[in-house]
Amino acid sequence: MKLLKNAALKALISGALFTVASTPLIASESPITPAQKETAQQLMVTALKSELGFSIVESLTTEIGPRLGGSEAEKRARDWGAKLGKELGFDKVAIEEFTMPFWDRGHLHIALTSPYNQELYGSALGGAAPSDKEINAPIVYFRDIHALTAIKDGSLEGKVAFVDGEPMVKSQTGAGYSPSNQKRRIGWQHAERGGASALVIRSVGSDSHRFPHTGMMSKNGDKWANIPVIAISNPDADHLRRLHNLNKPLAISLHSGSDWKGEVTSGNVVLDIIGSEKPEEIILIGGHLDSWDLGTGAVDDGAGVAITTAAAKLIANLPKRPKRTIRVVMFGAEEVGLLGAFAYAKKHEANLHNHVLATESDFGARNIWRLVSNVNPEATKLVDEIAKIIAPLGIVRGGSDVKGGGPDIIPLDNKGVPTIRLSQEGTDYFDLHHTPDDTLDKINPDELAQNVAAYAATIYLFADTNVDLKAKR
Repeated sequence: MKLLKNAALKALISGALFTVASTPLIASESPITPAQKETAQQLMVTALKSELGFSIVESLTTEIGPRLGGSEAEKRARDWGAKLGKELGFDKVAIEEFTMPFWDRGHLHIALTSPYNQELYGSALGGAAPSDKEINAPIVYFRDIHALTAIKDGSLEGKVAFVDGEPMVKSQTGAGYSPSNQKRRIGWQHAERGGASALVIRSVGSDSHRFPHTGMMSKNGDKWANIPVIAISNPDADHLRRLHNLNKPLAISLHSGSDWKGEVTSGNVVLDIIGSEKPEEIILIGGHLDSWDLGTGAVDDGAGVAITTAAAKLIANLPKRPKRTIRVVMFGAEEVGLLGAFAYAKKHEANLHNHVLATESDFGARNIWRLVSNVNPEATKLVDEIAKIIAPLGIVRGGSDVKGGGPDIIPLDNKGVPTIRLSQEGTDYFDLHHTPDDTLDKINPDELAQNVAAYAATIYLFADTNVDLKAKR
């Protein structure tokens, strides 16, 4: 939104932040020097005026399109990422490959056949099995996932289970996702235990469009589903509920071609800006390069790739490199199980002690509103000071013991790598997440620029500080 961007620029340019001369900081009073503070402020001004972030996500979504993990399109995206890194002048560019099982969506037809014929809008869920032939069966209605988990073994033979539930609760933090997502994660295990021919669930999303949300299911041990599992749009789920409440006999026909296609190659794209004094210490930022195949993966997660790459490039443009290495990782195969994240942690296991900070942008492209952290006490004081510098962007200081850093950071966090997170506004994120509606037009360039400004200032200050960032939590 222009007003937000212009207001932030006005505050910065007018000197609201540039208080170095009038209120000089003594080095012992702050972990940030006056020169570092001024550089961070200048980075924010530059980022708010820059169109680099938007041009990167526009290029990715337009030139490459949907990028399902393990697909030929994801391979083209890796090549695109490496080429971009070289064009932007990163000091080191690498593609780190790994192998993975490839699931392909195939075709899908799903329709209501009783009490009348009506096409439904559905999407196969990741890991679902195909139907050997057209399934025509009565529907057994379950009000929520808890009702399905209570069924007796074999009680759904010859039937299709439908799990309803409520549309996701909208939340700034996305807190409604996990409870709503249980039916997608584990529903198939109970439907299969009951002998159902297929499982249909209410789409895991907060929108009211006839755009079903896809997503990956969870394995049961090392096993995936042996039945088709389909998410239908919220309006279609509402329709089935109303018919059920009228005691109408419900039946469905469906045919799904989704299936596993064997082992393929995926990979992570790694871009480095080498530090000037402590090159062995790594500040890792990034996003995931793959996307679901229904849209073009603009908000999930082309935006994250663009934000972090653009922020790193703006830092690289400074007259002097910061002390520590800044590493941008475009993670592969995130949507299908954080496969790139685990591959990165395994490949770099011997050097994780030198990964002194990690964070990921993977929650859309709306404004950042909060900074949280999970670092050592000395670094926590640094975070507090950084929060003051980025506050004019509309960002508040959040908790200092918040684990995470982003989905792809989980394997690093589990190994003790310190993390921060710049939390984005997520109230409408799950209107678009994993749907055909995840397209470039949903990104506001000014809001994206605010993200780049926050990342550029924050990551520069971490990379250039004398504070010991190594884990001692």
